Amino acid sequence: MSGNATVPLLTLHGLVTVGAVLCYVITSHVMHQRRHPAAAIAWMLFILLLPYLALPAFLMFGSRKLARPSGSSPRVPPATHTSRSWAVETILALGGPTPAAYCDLRLHADGRAARDALFAVIDAARQSIDLCIFILARDALGQAVLERLIAKARSGVRVRLLLDGAGILMARRPRLRPLLDAGAAYTLFVPPLLSPVKGASNLRNHRKMLIADAEHEGAKLWCGGRNLAEEYFAGHARQAPWRDLTFDVGGPLVQQAQALFNADWAFANGQPLAPIGLADATIPSAIEGAQLIASGPDQLDDTVYAMLVTAAYRARHRIALVTPYFVPDPALLMALCLAARRGVTVDLLLPERSNHRLSDLARARALRTLVQAGGRVWLAPHMVHAKLAVIDDELALAGSANLDTRSLFMNYELMMAFHARADVQGFGSWFAIERSTAHAYTATRPGLLRDVGEGMLLWLAFQL
Repeated sequence: MSGNATVPLLTLHGLVTVGAVLCYVITSHVMHQRRHPAAAIAWMLFILLLPYLALPAFLMFGSRKLARPSGSSPRVPPATHTSRSWAVETILALGGPTPAAYCDLRLHADGRAARDALFAVIDAARQSIDLCIFILARDALGQAVLERLIAKARSGVRVRLLLDGAGILMARRPRLRPLLDAGAAYTLFVPPLLSPVKGASNLRNHRKMLIADAEHEGAKLWCGGRNLAEEYFAGHARQAPWRDLTFDVGGPLVQQAQALFNADWAFANGQPLAPIGLADATIPSAIEGAQLIASGPDQLDDTVYAMLVTAAYRARHRIALVTPYFVPDPALLMALCLAARRGVTVDLLLPERSNHRLSDLARARALRTLVQAGGRVWLAPHMVHAKLAVIDDELALAGSANLDTRSLFMNYELMMAFHARADVQGFGSWFAIERSTAHAYTATRPGLLRDVGEGMLLWLAFQL
């Protein structure tokens, strides 16, 4: 009797498991979800072992790329021109815009300079302000930003605020009612459990940009890695400010950021996903311009990741990287290791202890591999939140993307690619100053338990 009673239960369980596997396979195929093998295996094991939990998780968080509208495939670049570097050609091949002119590029030396530049851009706006940010904290810095936005909205400036749905949960929710009462518009990007696209609740808008008067004279862009919270600018009573990299820039390049913001704003408001028409203001010499690189589910390719891998293979003299979290996939790690083995100076700057303990544990295997290949790893005694890649004197990438699998394959990210030699060297000088306070990382062989633990952490937490 008991044996007969278990048959329907086992059959039902089997049907649920088979249905969950078919759902994963069909959805991945229809949505063109190109996952790394380790990620695909992790999802399959999760579904086979815990189908009742895995299937809802996959339906809620499983999307990595969004369906693209027709006509949004990458443009085919024209024949290579002598003034175009490999970096420019690669960005064009990935669907990026033509290099645009820019002016008055200023790297912010510290949090105070970044805050002053942010306030100056807001205060100078006469027509429009668009702010996309991951975290807008309910603290002194966040309140100061809101007060300036409120004043601008009351004076007739069009103000739009785009906050990420996950980021708003990571800090106390800011008081936005006065901003809305002043006439500003506010939208939450992918609210938790209420994504406008099925399966996309795990996708985050990590882009950070404030755009002022993009369509008018005096257009300015404030951009980089800083969230709008005290720890990124002034710190707290018992905590020094985090070291980060932001910059402001003017000129036609700002229009590319405006086009990206407009696309994000439309998506967050439930409007159909449209091709991102990044405005171009081409200049005669491509090596003197800059290009916006948008990365994320709205792009056909993993653009920032593709640029980093290409740069590692094309570098001739040096690669300088700054990131708070270093959990690269095997292909990027191998590209960096091969660059080091062929004599390229590969420097990686990290915080000795970041604000994410799991990331610090997961990075150890990659750090050992890079050092064994001849790369140099530097650990800063303070929290470093900057995101920067400098390749020879040809390319500097600065913006919001970390060197981990979430940033490179799942988040909406924004990096600016600068090609002018003087400005690339300026970013290199910023790196040298930051590295001067760090000490060299020494690789030590892990014990069996630690090695197994690192592998499990990489396999599960950083793949799903």
